[in-house]
Amino acid sequence: MKLNSSSLYPLSTSVKHLSRRKYTMASSTSQTLTLTLHAGSPSELDFDDHLCSENREQQEHQSSLADSPSRCLAGELRIERAWAHWKKLGEPKFIVAPMVDNSELPFRMLCRKYGAQAAYTPMLHSRIFSENEKYRSQEFTTCKNVEDRPLFAQFCANDPDTLLEAARRVEPYCDYVDINLGCPQRIARRGNYGAFLMDNLPLVKSLVEKLALNLHVPVSCKIRVFPNLQDTINYARMLEDAGCSLLAVHGRTRDEKDGKKFRADWNAIKAVKNAVSIPVLANGDIRHMDDVQRCLEETGADGMLSAESLLENPALFAGFRTAEWALGGEEGNKDGELDQANLLVEYLKLCEKYPVPWRMIRSHVHKLLGEWFRIQPQVRDELNSQSKLTFEFLYNIVGQLRELGVRIPLYTKVAHEGRTSNGIAT
Repeated sequence: MKLNSSSLYPLSTSVKHLSRRKYTMASSTSQTLTLTLHAGSPSELDFDDHLCSENREQQEHQSSLADSPSRCLAGELRIERAWAHWKKLGEPKFIVAPMVDNSELPFRMLCRKYGAQAAYTPMLHSRIFSENEKYRSQEFTTCKNVEDRPLFAQFCANDPDTLLEAARRVEPYCDYVDINLGCPQRIARRGNYGAFLMDNLPLVKSLVEKLALNLHVPVSCKIRVFPNLQDTINYARMLEDAGCSLLAVHGRTRDEKDGKKFRADWNAIKAVKNAVSIPVLANGDIRHMDDVQRCLEETGADGMLSAESLLENPALFAGFRTAEWALGGEEGNKDGELDQANLLVEYLKLCEKYPVPWRMIRSHVHKLLGEWFRIQPQVRDELNSQSKLTFEFLYNIVGQLRELGVRIPLYTKVAHEGRTSNGIAT
């Protein structure tokens, strides 16, 4: 089935970070759209003339700012457009961070059910995405309705033209095209992308400018901080001046890859928020809703991202917390009558509805049931012995653990006056 890029129907297509492997997809009995996208803008309207007209009415001005490209905008108008778009999306605060092989459609939908208000796709490799139809069709998936919105489609890149070609394929189906400037892994060093572009700021600027001048969807960037705070502030301002409409800041440096060893620098995020005029999202050290509350208060950020904690607890944004962060706390916690096996079953049902590669499903099984497997390691060994998975087998894994008496509940805080059950002040 082929639709041109002006189609009103979002696609159901997915992407693996730098992968050329053979893809094996979970089967599905439900209908999902798989589209072949064509490069090109989603509209032939002359938005430049529309935006730059000096005689437009104020209401038209506000609407067009949220929906039109930035190529004729500068300074305050560009900032106004960035905020108009953010407000149009409802100013989401609880956001699923981009995770390779892990923030795919079924997992995003599970997190959205439990309080996530926006989400990123996994990182997509711009060159492979532009060249390889199978890569596109396997790795970038979304719904044919608005249930998977707001959505950030994230790319890594080191060539502006290649990035633009890839971005044009997804812009009708997302709310931001995001540039990954924060990946600290060795594969990013070898590929010259992610956080390693911090050594080539003119290239970073050209990537942002290329998209900002040519897309009808806003450009966002996800970055890490420099060891020197002023360098970080200068970096953020450069991105804003280049046309970035939203900035997500991970409060660790490129060398601080171990989140358990290095605490995120929320003060650096606060400094960025104070230095720029566009919306800023905070990332780092979010384990439960108390952290969410503290992060938003201490950084002044407009929203926050969670990654690793969501993999273990996709219900984090609904106020659930794992035993690690519930037992021994200062305030009372109670069994939330939900556990990770419940969440896994929900996730598997979503995978049957929205097929994804089995490697993603396998990864989520291990993340969700890791503590359960430590109690009954033979069940984990049985899972690892399977070269090919089926949904029947995975549902049986959950059943085995239940029969063996394993249950590790997720907890919720006992509600106190002035706070909701998820810990957010009222």
